[in-house]
Amino acid sequence: MAQEQDLDLVEVAPTSKPPVAKLMDFGKFKYEAAQKVREARKNQVNTILKTVRFGLKIDDHDYGTKRAQIVKFLKAGDKVKVIVVFRGREQSRPEMGIKLLQKLAEEVAELGVVESNPSIDGRNMVMVIGPLKNKADAKAEAKKAADKAKQAASVEQPKESAEPKAAEIKKSAAAEAAE
Repeated sequence: MAQEQDLDLVEVAPTSKPPVAKLMDFGKFKYEAAQKVREARKNQVNTILKTVRFGLKIDDHDYGTKRAQIVKFLKAGDKVKVIVVFRGREQSRPEMGIKLLQKLAEEVAELGVVESNPSIDGRNMVMVIGPLKNKADAKAEAKKAADKAKQAASVEQPKESAEPKAAEIKKSAAAEAAE
């Protein structure tokens, strides 16, 4: 039957009971399978590890700025590696670094979870914070928000009617005639 129609008998689902086979062009089947693999690879999301460095004696404003960056990274679905750099005699006070990192972890707890607790690595103290949402969900949510904003902007702009323009033209014509 397949030879009469110039088609091939292709086993589509060999693991199912009973196995499923279709009459189709095998070249087309291979091409579509390759397209599915390529599309899946394109849509695959890689989690990126972002790094934020702190000094032990960081000022409040600088701390707030770096915390805002960490929040932005976590909302985007990226992991964040937080590093506290110890200089000179600061190396003898690791408890201050732990205190700083724990404070940061508490402040971003609604967006991320601590994946590795603070640990000393040479003259640095390192902690990794992972997002609660995965990157694909974060991208989808950001796209929805952008679409809503675009839709709200198009609704808010009222269309100018022709009547006010006509009234302005008449006024300007009357002013020119009066001169």
